[in-house]
Parts: sequence; C-alpha cells; structure tokens
Amino acid sequence: MSEQKPAVVLVHGAFAESASWNGVIEQLQEQSLYVVAAANPLRSVAGDAAYVKDVIAGIGRPVVLVAHSYGGMVITEAAAGNESVLGLVYVDAFVPDHGENAFELSAKFPGSTLGDALTAYPVATGGVELAIRQDVFHQQFAADVPAEQAALMAATQRPVTQTALTDGLPTDTPAWKTIPSWFVISDQDLNIPVALHRFFAERAGSKDVREVAGASHALSVSQPAAVAATILDAINAVS
Repeated sequence: MSEQKPAVVLVHGAFAESASWNGVIEQLQEQSLYVVAAANPLRSVAGDAAYVKDVIAGIGRPVVLVAHSYGGMVITEAAAGNESVLGLVYVDAFVPDHGENAFELSAKFPGSTLGDALTAYPVATGGVELAIRQDVFHQQFAADVPAEQAALMAATQRPVTQTALTDGLPTDTPAWKTIPSWFVISDQDLNIPVALHRFFAERAGSKDVREVAGASHALSVSQPAAVAATILDAINAVS
C-alpha cells in the first residue's frame, strides 16, 4: 500500500451498490492504492454528502473522490471546501451547479429513457423510493453487461428516494469549480444522455475526458479498465 499516493474513495449512485466498483477496485489495488467503496445512503444530497465527508475524514489522508451517476451530486457537495480532496473523477455522473438537481438535469438534453423504467413505492419516513423495474434493468442500466450479471445487479440495486433526486445542490461553490476533475463517459448511456456528460465536462473545465464507445450507464461494471485508467490519470496528476 502506497503512503505517497492519495487514497481513492468510490461513491456509487442510484440503483447500484458498492460492489458495482469491484472490477475497478481490483485494478487499483494491483497498483497498491488504498481504496474504499462507500455505501452511499441514497436518502438526500446533503445527508449523503455528510456521510461521504465522514468516510473521507476517517481515512485521514488526502483522497481522490470518484462518483457514478447520482453519486456525482454527492461528491460535488462533499468535496466543496474540503482540503482533503485533491481530485474528482466523474463516471457517467451528474455534475451539478448550485441549486441544480438530478431530475431536472437528466431532461436538459433528449435521450434519457429512465423515467419509463422506474417503479415507485411509499416509505414509512415519508415520500417515495424509486427503483428500476427488474424486467427492464438489463436494457436500461447495463445493456453491455452479460444477462446473468445484469439480473444480479437488478436484484441487488439500492433504491433512491425521490427527495435525493430532486434536491438542489446546497453549496454555493460546487467542488468542480476549485478542484481538478476528470471524466469517463459512455456514448450509449440511457440514464444520462451523452450530450449532458459532454456539457458537464466542458462546464467543469475537465482535465481530460475519456469517452467509451458503445458503453452503457453501468460503466464501472462493463468497462472497469477505462474507469481505472482515468482514476490513475487523476492520481498521477495530483500526487
């Protein structure tokens, strides 16, 4: 384990869980990096970000924060004003400005079919949770993943509250405005249109954008080498 390199904190998004990073983790650990895949609560942007900040503080060393999908909302808040965060890597992720939320951003450009794939049910604490219907999960979320693996992902997906997806970014200074960022994106993402990913990368002044042709939204599962390569680029740049 290298003490010279920053740690890597991976933050999954909605309809996924920490094991979605397994292929990426294997490649990073081969480089002797210290890696933690945080269990994103998926309850609210502010609450989820507070949890990720606790994870970072517990590591006790500089980190590169990596996020997938809704996780981009979370790390953009968690890294704001956080001197422990040296770099940001957005993997098919939302990259909001102050007040922007995931639902509104997903409709900024045409191409997302997520809305028709969702099922909702009430939760005891109020509001509703959202999940992707298992019968459409493979096509919607992970079209380039083998069917058997996609079925496991559908069964183990973690639902997200509607509140989390409609919360505007609280901070006035999104982390990408002050911390260098790297992007790895899919051109066949059915959850977040590729035009939106490109918009995010340009707005953030990304250091580099790696676009993977033919890849689905589940980029960390189907293309772990591309994701790991981008993280390593960030690690080497900030070390």
